[in-house]
Amino acid sequence: MAKTKYLEIYSDLKSKIESTVYGFQQLLPSENTLVKQYECSRNTVRRAIGNLVVDGYVQTIHGQGVRVIYQEFEQNELLFGGIETFKESSLRNKTDYKTEVVSFQELVADECIQQVTSFPVGTEIYYVQRVRYLDDVPLILDYNYFRKDVVKDLTKEIAEDSIYEYMENVLKENIITTKRRMTVEKVDESDEQRLNLIDYNCVAVVTNYTYNADGIMFEFTQSRHRPDKFVFFEQAQRVNKNPLSM
Repeated sequence: MAKTKYLEIYSDLKSKIESTVYGFQQLLPSENTLVKQYECSRNTVRRAIGNLVVDGYVQTIHGQGVRVIYQEFEQNELLFGGIETFKESSLRNKTDYKTEVVSFQELVADECIQQVTSFPVGTEIYYVQRVRYLDDVPLILDYNYFRKDVVKDLTKEIAEDSIYEYMENVLKENIITTKRRMTVEKVDESDEQRLNLIDYNCVAVVTNYTYNADGIMFEFTQSRHRPDKFVFFEQAQRVNKNPLSM
């Protein structure tokens, strides 16, 4: 129950920060206030705050409290610094979005699929190919591979909406970690066919390996982006390797 509670608190605070209920540079309510407000333990509040720190929404200030450092980006590009779905990013940016499923298959991983995804040979998987539209413009081509024993009873209709939303709200799966690789590659025939590339001859390619709470890699995804609508954003923290120096 506590696990679910801290996620609820995290989502509520995140929403309030994004809607400027708690504005930039403002301090969040005290820990005591949040414990009373959410009727939970201090550890639950601290875990929710910890997630906000990791995602770059707040920073803890010794002797002062928790300060909001989130600033809304004016551009509508997708940001890659956390595990945010296409739907969530589109809603945050207040853009019209659509997902078109152009292929939906049930496969068994062979040696070729294993080489691409690292799923063991014999693993039953869903293979989904999707085109992502923003304001009716096709900008992203996704190649998704999901383990059937984790993402159970996946359908084309779910894939057109939000697979992660289905996993979290229906299957009660916790999506924890994504390992991400980013490259720039020449366009291929599928890119030219599916995307509005204008005169671009390359795409930004994001490859994700995503794990659930049991440490199982349940998803391999390669997303191919039109370069002018691709932005990488990440929070970094400087580690002082010599605390005696200033």
